[in-house]
Amino acid sequence: APVVEPEPVGQVVKAPMVGTFYRASSPGAKPLVDVGQAIKAGDAICIIEAMKIMNEIESDHSGTITKVLVENGQAVEFGQPLFIVE
Repeated sequence: APVVEPEPVGQVVKAPMVGTFYRASSPGAKPLVDVGQAIKAGDAICIIEAMKIMNEIESDHSGTITKVLVENGQAVEFGQPLFIVE
């Protein structure tokens, strides 16, 4: 039988735009959030650079970050899952 990946538990924070995903507000800075960190809705959790503009992305959920689904510097699509928050 095919192995079915379990659906990730929790809320998925998705990319609100196309661009380049950064975990920190500047190169060499500490990531804005890390796995195991508690966040509130409205907290800045990553940066997406689109057309040379750095857009601070806020979480629309409160909870604890359980997974970071994209790599720093990776190009992301609109609606692509970025984080799992439980």
